Amino acid sequence: MAEKRVILGTAGHIDHGKTTLVKALTGIDTDRLKEEKERGITIELGFAHLTLPSGIRLGIVDVPGHERFIKNMVAGASGVDLVALVVAADEGVMPQTREHLEICELLGVKAGVVVITKKDLVEEDWLELVKDDVAQALKGTFLEGAPMVAVSAVTGEGLGELIETLDALVQKIPDRPAKGPFRLPVDRVFTIKGFGTVVTGTALSGRIKVGEEVLVYPKGLSGRVRRIQVHGEDRDSGEAGQRTALNLQGIEKEEIERGDVVAHPGALRPSLVLDVALKYLSSAPKPLLHNTRVRFHIGTSEILGRVVLIGKDKVEPGQEALAQIRLEEPVVCWRGDHFVIRSYSPMITIGGGWVLHPVARRRKRSQPRHLEELKLLRDGSLEEIVLYHLEQAEEFGLPFEEIALRVSVFGEELEKLLKKLKEKGQIKEVRSEGKRLFLARRIYEDLKGEILTRLKKYHEKFPLKPGLAKEDLRQRLPSGLEPRVFETMLEELAGKGEIIQEKEIIRLASHRIVLAEEQEALKKKIEQAFLKAGFQPPDKDEVLSRFRDTAPLNVEIFNLLLQEGTLVKLKDGLVFHRDVLEQVKKKVVTYLSQNQEMAVGDFRKLIGGASRKYLIPLLEYLDQQKVTIRVGDKRVLRKGGKG
Repeated sequence: MAEKRVILGTAGHIDHGKTTLVKALTGIDTDRLKEEKERGITIELGFAHLTLPSGIRLGIVDVPGHERFIKNMVAGASGVDLVALVVAADEGVMPQTREHLEICELLGVKAGVVVITKKDLVEEDWLELVKDDVAQALKGTFLEGAPMVAVSAVTGEGLGELIETLDALVQKIPDRPAKGPFRLPVDRVFTIKGFGTVVTGTALSGRIKVGEEVLVYPKGLSGRVRRIQVHGEDRDSGEAGQRTALNLQGIEKEEIERGDVVAHPGALRPSLVLDVALKYLSSAPKPLLHNTRVRFHIGTSEILGRVVLIGKDKVEPGQEALAQIRLEEPVVCWRGDHFVIRSYSPMITIGGGWVLHPVARRRKRSQPRHLEELKLLRDGSLEEIVLYHLEQAEEFGLPFEEIALRVSVFGEELEKLLKKLKEKGQIKEVRSEGKRLFLARRIYEDLKGEILTRLKKYHEKFPLKPGLAKEDLRQRLPSGLEPRVFETMLEELAGKGEIIQEKEIIRLASHRIVLAEEQEALKKKIEQAFLKAGFQPPDKDEVLSRFRDTAPLNVEIFNLLLQEGTLVKLKDGLVFHRDVLEQVKKKVVTYLSQNQEMAVGDFRKLIGGASRKYLIPLLEYLDQQKVTIRVGDKRVLRKGGKG
């Protein structure tokens, strides 16, 4: 049976006994810094673990309570499955109690327990009043109705009941799925002599194994996992939901900092713009105005940015909004990741929410469609969201990996999602050289329609031309259309009998060249001029200049004769009638059937003494047609040449 992976985070006001409680439960003192020992408050995150009666090992993140260290608290709360809200019996609910509770709620924590500490310092009647006060404060929050346990870390009273309560809660917490790429937001970086750089954090997704390559985002540093520890024990792998330490090879300690994310290559992409669903706290002191500068917390990072409100100019306390976060430094995240925003100054928590699009582009606030698009990203099904991104990509389409990044669905799960959309006829997949490109079916069919429209217009403008060159046709279509997609469209249209492709010329299947009486007469005159000239054809321009009255049509009729194959252009611009070339071929085949070889002089006599200007191109033409083959300075009949 797989090991259950659950992380408990502490939360609560400064000096309410969080660290003392963790030490009483686990025997581990999470105050590890000298400053913390001297000041008696937790500044940095602390980590411990506890084996519960059921055998489940509970990871514990002890977070600071002082308002100056709230950003560290936010970093610790990321990746937490349940929270222990700590309230001291002698003080009750305090400002940081409420702020920590709001942060946990904004970060998507769904379960927890309330721990009343310092029970030994108050009378029973006072304790009951504190419990009532806490229950009132928790109304309407995710901890309303949560178990409440009073303890004393000094006497040990209530600790057994707390452990049993935690054991019962933990067994109800669903495991974080270990599927998808591995992600670990870094909350600590240090070095171990003889091993090098070590990072720690709570794995948010996937599984990592010793020896695997990783990237440090958003910096893009590449390294390899040399060693893995979970709860201080060496492991071959680490999984989502575990407190994990990774010993990284190839990366120096100075190159990494809290806020970076260690992940599988390709799992993330840095972005300066995020589409988000925002909840503005009712406790916020004033309305949130458009373009307000804030401190943006996601994972273990804190970055300055601005809130760009879409569809409104301000948000009142307690309201929700759709917005963009435009950051001053790049961040990496997935769709669905929770975040917290704090005011720039004074630094208080004012809101949070979750990411709708992790690699967004800047939106225009004045366009109503952008608000509708954000509503779809917030409320739509995964199928609708994938289709939205493909619609936005237009003719460019999106490769499999890009869809995964935008929707934050990976591997087999994304394969199933795309299969459903294909079966419904909503998307089109095109494969080329091992690459997979997806387009919205509507876009794809519109482009096929554009091909037919372009051909129709071309035929109307040039009725005497058989069709449009393939490359010319492609260049008349949107520039982002990939060649392989274009080829697939042509294959489908040809398969349905809508177009015909002859070599590099594309035409509508319905297109027919119909010449008027005078055009047909001109065609015959031009053809006869080349036919009568025999083995010494005239210059094209000289022939066309004979028909000045029809000058605009002459070149078109001439080209039509070439395209039909009635006239054949050899190199050096020489043009022969096909019947003349056929005569040449027959004469040469007959001659070589009776004589084993033919010199240039023999060929000249054979066709009536034509000059070298015509002889050499004709001989080379026969070689190209595989009638003859050159041996030295003579020609012999190529095997099968008679056919």
